[in-house]
Amino acid sequence: MKVFFLLFLVVPIIEIYLLIEVGSQIGSLFTIFLILFTAGLGAFLVRAQGFSTFARVQMQLAKGESPAVEVMEGICLFVAGALLLTPGFFTDAIGFLCLTPPLRRLMINSVIRRGLQRNAGGFGGANYGSNRSATGRIIDGEYKDLD
Repeated sequence: MKVFFLLFLVVPIIEIYLLIEVGSQIGSLFTIFLILFTAGLGAFLVRAQGFSTFARVQMQLAKGESPAVEVMEGICLFVAGALLLTPGFFTDAIGFLCLTPPLRRLMINSVIRRGLQRNAGGFGGANYGSNRSATGRIIDGEYKDLD
């Protein structure tokens, strides 16, 4: 929770600082133009890459494969779009980094590896697909499907 608080505190301070510095160097009108230009360019790129990712998801599903990486790319593209539509140069830089396919895949693979290491025994430490509980005891039971 502290991370989100720091993000909501630090990011606007960085943005304001950069806007003031860039505005004092190139002028306020050109600064506003750059902000609007990066938002428009970012929206165009997110849309194009989003359609491409959606097409790959459909291909994976048609093959009967899991589109997990493509779904994560879609989430990354959503975050990139939100960052690029937020006025400021710092969020634009992070948004454009998320739009770069090799960097995006590197971030996604890093998240997947970290998640696999953290959950080596399954999601949340539980053994799904097993009849053992988290304590290692065997749980036996019956169920009735009421459909």
